[in-house]
Order: sequence, then structure tokens, then C-alpha cells
Amino acid sequence: MSDVSVLMEEDAPPSSRARHALLKRLADVVSLPASRINAFERAVTGDLLVDMLRLASRDDRRRVAARLALLNEIPNSLARLLIRDEPDIAGLLLEQCASLTDADLVACARDAGPEHRIMIAGRRGLSEIVTETLLSFEELATTERLLKNETARFSQAGLEEAVKLSRLLPVLCAPLLKRPEMRPSSAYVMYWWCGPENRRTILQRFAVSREVMQEVVEDVFAMAAKEGWSDPVSRKALQFIERRQRNRAAIEKSPFENLEEAIAVAARDGLTRETASEIAYLSGVKPLTGAKILGDPGGESLAILCKATGLSRTDLLNLWRSMRRPETTADGLTDPDWERVQITYEMLAVDRAQTVLRYWNWSLSSALTPELLRAIREGDEAMVDEYSAPERAAMMVLSQDFRR
Repeated sequence: MSDVSVLMEEDAPPSSRARHALLKRLADVVSLPASRINAFERAVTGDLLVDMLRLASRDDRRRVAARLALLNEIPNSLARLLIRDEPDIAGLLLEQCASLTDADLVACARDAGPEHRIMIAGRRGLSEIVTETLLSFEELATTERLLKNETARFSQAGLEEAVKLSRLLPVLCAPLLKRPEMRPSSAYVMYWWCGPENRRTILQRFAVSREVMQEVVEDVFAMAAKEGWSDPVSRKALQFIERRQRNRAAIEKSPFENLEEAIAVAARDGLTRETASEIAYLSGVKPLTGAKILGDPGGESLAILCKATGLSRTDLLNLWRSMRRPETTADGLTDPDWERVQITYEMLAVDRAQTVLRYWNWSLSSALTPELLRAIREGDEAMVDEYSAPERAAMMVLSQDFRR
């Protein structure tokens, strides 16, 4: 007889000793190996035990849960009852019982409370369907524990839910960036609301090269040029891949001789809306992308723009000055934001900076159709193409901006 069994019988007052003994014996029967009891007998015994447990005391329910927690097979009706019980009782099964199925966990997550979901989030080997369900509740404690669970598996849709939630709860950014499922598309989107350390992680880990793509499609540029760049789909993709960042056509129409001059004038006279648009066009990005970069409170985005377009450190300083951002503190030391921007400029290679800049431009502007703009303004995610990474990125990055 197990210690739990002894306690259940000896601790019971005389008036309920029979009930305790019966609960214990039925739990023993359910726990028998398959060689001693078949599935039908186990199920019937489980049904009887469920009926008794519904009227049992809290201590009795906890004892039975402890008795069954280590089993590899529990009648489904019994499992459903116990995992919806009070947190300290349900937790005995939710955190360690191997016999619980994805259906059991999903149903419990939906029917029970936040404490139950936190416990589920800590289980080993959670599947994508369970993690998606837990993330749908948008609870900080559950999501944080789930992201730190190294054995949990995330679908791309589930991960994007966590990325979206991180905008409201920045504390989720760090554990999100450690997830092996994270991809550049999600990291580049998250960049806009991350703090300095997390931004540094994104640029170090996810600022990838386009060298392989450039080698593979090198001859396609000539084909597209011969066709007069008439196919918008291939033109957009090739614009993302090509080595040249600056817009040569914009230089011919610009009142400035080049990008450097536009930035120098902005440093001298201040950054106007017109000059900002010219800087964006000359840099090969849309004004909306340029506005997002120039309005970035952290400032690291300026370093990415300058490195991607081949601008010098002097040009970076001019761009910083054009927005009248401080270079030093009241004590005469280098302003921490300006110091961080300079470090970002030095750490990035040109090709990798271009990848980040082009992804921003691709997602923030080139994917913006009138329908998507309306969806962003109205917050209607159902109108976003679930297969389009740029559309989903634009929805996440711009939704708050459009509602201000």
C-alpha cells in the first residue's frame, strides 16, 4: 500500500472512512497496468471515480490527483475533471502527467483560468496547437513562461502573435529573440519597439547577407532589363536583391546634386518635410519608410540608412544634426543615444544594412495597397493576406501609428 493510500484511509474521520477507502481503491484500479485491466474496465472505473470526486473534499481530490499524476494512461473523463480543479490540484497533472493529450490541454486552457494556463505553459514538449491557444489569451505571465520553455514548439502564426503582443509588453522582446523559431521578418518588425540591447541583438543575429541570392539571379537582371522591367512582380523582387541602394532616377529629378548634399543642407537649415522626402527618394526608399527611420526615437535606424547607402561618418553626423539631436550631455560627455548610433554604424556591413533597410521599405510601403491601408486604419486583420510577410509586417508596425 502506498503512503498516499495509507493517508487517505487513516486520516479520514470515522463517518467518511468508507468513502476515503473507496476513493483509494478505485484510484488503485485505475492505476493498474494494462496486463491487469483492459481499457473498458479502466474507463468504467474512471467514470465512477469522477462521480465520487465531484462531491469529494479538496484534500481527497488532491490525493487522487497525486496518485494519478505519474500514470501513462488516465481515463479521459477523470483527466478532464482534475485538470480543471483548483490550481494546486490541477497542477499535479498539468505540469507532469504524460497522458494528457493536446485536446485535453487546449480544452483546459480555454475553460480554466490564468493560473492553469501558466502551468500548461511550463509543460515539456508542448505542440504548436497548444502554444497557439495559450498565446491567444495575450497574458503576460503565460506568454513569458511559454517563451522561456525551451521544449515548447511554436508555429509561425503563434510566434507572430507573440511578436504582436511584445509591442504592448516590451519585456517579451528578449525571450522572443532567443527562440530558435524567430526569423528575420519577425525580428525586423520587432526592431521598431525594442530597446537598445534587443536592437543590437537583432542587427547582430538577423541582419543577413543577400550574396547568395545575388549570385543566383545575376543573369536575371539582364533579362528583366531587356523586357523593360515590365513585370512588377519580378521588378519588386530584383529591387530587393540588387546591390545598388541609391535611386539614380531620383537624383536626376532632385534639386540636390546628390544624397550627401541633401543631408548637408538639412544639417545647416534643419530637416523639413520636403528635404526628408528627398533624402528618402535619393536613398532608394519610400517617404513613409524614410519618415519612420527619421522619426525613430532611438536613432539606430539612421546608422542603418547611412551604412546601406554608402554615406560616411560625416554624413551620419550631419543627418543627426539635421534633426537637432544632442551630441553631448550637460557634462560634456558624448550623448548616449549618439554614441549608440555611431557604434551601430561601425558594427554593420553595407550588404547587411541594405537587407534590413530594404525589408523595412518592402514591408512598410511597397506592400501597401489601398485595401491594406484601410485594414490597418480599421485594425481589421482578416483583410491581411496570411501568406504575405510584408503585409503582416506592415499591419504590426503601422497599426498603432495610424490610430494616433
